[in-house]
Amino acid sequence: MRAMAGAAALGNVAAGALDVRHEGMWQEEASVVAELKAGSEEAYAWLIAQYQPPVYNLVYRILNDPAEAADTTQEVFLKVFRGMENFNGASSLKTWIYRIAVHEASNRRRWWFRHKSKETSMENSEEPAFESSVALKDKLVDEGKSPFDDCAQTELKVHVEAALAQVPEPYRTALVLRDMEELSYEEIAEITSSTMGTVKSRITRGREQLRKRLERYLRDKKAQVASSPLRPGREVEVAS
Repeated sequence: MRAMAGAAALGNVAAGALDVRHEGMWQEEASVVAELKAGSEEAYAWLIAQYQPPVYNLVYRILNDPAEAADTTQEVFLKVFRGMENFNGASSLKTWIYRIAVHEASNRRRWWFRHKSKETSMENSEEPAFESSVALKDKLVDEGKSPFDDCAQTELKVHVEAALAQVPEPYRTALVLRDMEELSYEEIAEITSSTMGTVKSRITRGREQLRKRLERYLRDKKAQVASSPLRPGREVEVAS
């Protein structure tokens, strides 16, 4: 059957097809993959709606440039569409797409530094592009270990984003995949073509580097609160 009964039926499949690990749901993902391989327009529309935002977010954090991230995201989905026939289900659809995204973003980043870094200065804005779609998650996977713990409040997210952009690769990608995308170590290892030990090491080092970059801001923030005349327990002087 070339297409599913309709968008509604596909939506029911899509609702639980990904980010699940028990056998019954894997059968539903297999149905989605079958429709993609058959060329279903509804299936491809769902794929873009489901994965374009997170893929863009991932690519953007690797490249730190919204225009380059948008172009690279388009390339990712072209590779996905062209390679769907070769998808064998050895990994989840999400893992496969993310592996393509990381590979394309890494290639684009290397190309950028080779050919364009001397020609075009990258914008260094404190406000992240597409703020609503790239905002950090407030809750992290490994509580008590992540450098995000002290920066979970909304007003600090911009500063965390800026600090994250300064963490060098490949630590930044590992950090994004673990603490933002909430992928398992096994998935990250597959996406980045690395060993489990390498993944854990990169995450640990990435978190440490991010924590160091945030320390100064956190110290300044605490000093600002401590010196505020409106902090609890401090009387406000009123001129007579």
